Amino acid sequence: MGAERRRRGSSALVLLCTMAILTAPGLVPGTAYAAPGAPAAPLTPAPAPGTKSLEQVRKEIEDLYRQAGTATDAYNLAEAETKAQSDKIVEIARLVVAGQERISALKGRAGAAARAQYRSGGLPAGAKLALSEDPNQFLDGAGRLRQGEKAASDLLTELDRTQNDLNRYAQDASAHWATLEANRLKQEASKKQIEEKIKAAEELENKLEAEEKARLIQLEQEAQYKAQTAWLSTGAMKDVSGTATDAGKRAVQFATAQIGKPYVWGAVGPGSFDCSGLTSQAWLAAGRPIPRTSQEQLRLLPKVALKDMRPGDLIIYFDDASHVAMYVGDGAMVHAPRPGRSVTLAGAGSMPIKAVVRPDA
Repeated sequence: MGAERRRRGSSALVLLCTMAILTAPGLVPGTAYAAPGAPAAPLTPAPAPGTKSLEQVRKEIEDLYRQAGTATDAYNLAEAETKAQSDKIVEIARLVVAGQERISALKGRAGAAARAQYRSGGLPAGAKLALSEDPNQFLDGAGRLRQGEKAASDLLTELDRTQNDLNRYAQDASAHWATLEANRLKQEASKKQIEEKIKAAEELENKLEAEEKARLIQLEQEAQYKAQTAWLSTGAMKDVSGTATDAGKRAVQFATAQIGKPYVWGAVGPGSFDCSGLTSQAWLAAGRPIPRTSQEQLRLLPKVALKDMRPGDLIIYFDDASHVAMYVGDGAMVHAPRPGRSVTLAGAGSMPIKAVVRPDA
């Protein structure tokens, strides 16, 4: 059973990778290309001494996009925190308005009491009580006096408490504004880093001839296929047989329906996605909101063993948790790879796996 599943997983991934190579942008229709994993006939002459090979260029471009991915995660986290701080500031503003209205109402009550005393001749209730010659009136007045004194004391206490609340709200708002500004600066720094890395990668790729670009895509596919084959050969998939939950099925359906849409950093659809934008929106569509970034998804979602993985689970990649994909079954995952590429299916083991997390644990 395990061997059969491995064979089916390998066959599915061979087909996946072959289709991806044959349909990748930049390939010339009608031209024959080597199968994934097999030695490919060189499309360009060997590099001159001292120049970089196409494989070295591929690795350099891949590293630049990885760095851009890490910065994108930092940008997305700062954006999410900025929104949270903005929401808190709005909430505080509402509390301040309510507090000010409460103070106005309390001052109105105090003013009404003062006007009532003025209409009674301005003589304090205590003085009137002392001058009373009727014992019954005296006792009745004494009770009302105690009630009045308590009401006045309660009003002053409430007025003081409300004013303290307003002071606290002002301090909280200042703290949230400071955090908001810090997050804005983080966003700007991350955005600058993202744009620099993507520009450097694009400049490297733009120096290539059309045939070299086609070969570069093929090298990417071959590297992924080699990593997937090595991963499967470890027996990583032999015990993986989990079945998707209803929510997991909905998440997978959403994610796979996005195949072909471009990667755009910071995007959460509907026309484009980054890696965690795809996974967070897929689970939102399934009725389960999850954190926005791959690092927060790793930190906050329950981890599961690889052998217990089931469709809909999220696979976190690389030591810095800078990439995330959704497992769809049969050793495959769907993800938004990087700028210049589109949402696609790939082998679950085509990149170094850090952890597997479950949104609907």
